[in-house]
Amino acid sequence: MGGVSVVAAPGEEIQQAVLNHLQRLAISLGAPIRTTIHDDRAGWVVSLEVSANGSSRVLGQPVRVTAVPEEPVTVEPAVLAGPSAAGAVLPAGPSTSGAAHPFTPAPAIDLPVSRVDVPPTGTEAGLHTTPPTPAGPRGFDAVAEEVLGDGPLIETVEGADLLTEPMRQICEAVRTGRIEAAADLADRTVTGATAALGLRHPEVLHLRELVAYIAYLADDPVRACGLSLDLARLRRRAWGAEVAHGNVQSAATAWRAVRDPEEGLRLGRDLIDLWTDLAAEPGPAAEDPRPLESARARMVRLADRAARARQP
Repeated sequence: MGGVSVVAAPGEEIQQAVLNHLQRLAISLGAPIRTTIHDDRAGWVVSLEVSANGSSRVLGQPVRVTAVPEEPVTVEPAVLAGPSAAGAVLPAGPSTSGAAHPFTPAPAIDLPVSRVDVPPTGTEAGLHTTPPTPAGPRGFDAVAEEVLGDGPLIETVEGADLLTEPMRQICEAVRTGRIEAAADLADRTVTGATAALGLRHPEVLHLRELVAYIAYLADDPVRACGLSLDLARLRRRAWGAEVAHGNVQSAATAWRAVRDPEEGLRLGRDLIDLWTDLAAEPGPAAEDPRPLESARARMVRLADRAARARQP
């Protein structure tokens, strides 16, 4: 599958092993995966879409091919940028021979995921088309609306069991002004979620955004800016400039609250270097250069302040 061997457990059909693997990958990415499966043993080529909740559906009609037993099953996965067109499980369409297809999708299930890291680039996992975009541009405003509103805070199936209650407690602490308690609980929750799900899992990234926002509320803009820059770098490497832009916005918000000019210059250099790289790629940073120009202007003012502070 994408150059990686998938081995069936004793007594397990290879078709089920492949489907289980695809479900785990889709859940960990938080994005649908579309696959073309060449089952030469059974003599079929079929396209499947596995959604982020683990459900799956057949796309179009299976195609009958000549069986070649030496090459039983190969899979070409590709992660979709947008949500699945339908989450319902659809039966396989009838074939020209009238035989049932071996890759009829299974219904959505809660899969145990002990540790799944999203690869830094799609090519390493054999994902040949559009890179995944598990979340659109975000900033502290979006995080605040989520914390203060009634919208869903959990993005994946496995995150629901692990994180629903801690997230409720964190948001309640923020709403009631107990920022120190919220920060402590958020840090502990991130540590546990990272150990269970992996550093680049969507739920972990989501939590780290929340940690950065709480640091900003706690009047620690240096930490909030650093955390947001780390997230922006990670998301840019994995998913591109557009997904990273929201975290750059958060980093800029925190950076503008940094009072010490030397600290502001240090963080500002990191921020502007990353922001300049994003502006060189298609996406929101390239479409509106004014915030980056404003940040550069602030760097000049910070340099002047730092120079005056160094004078005897």
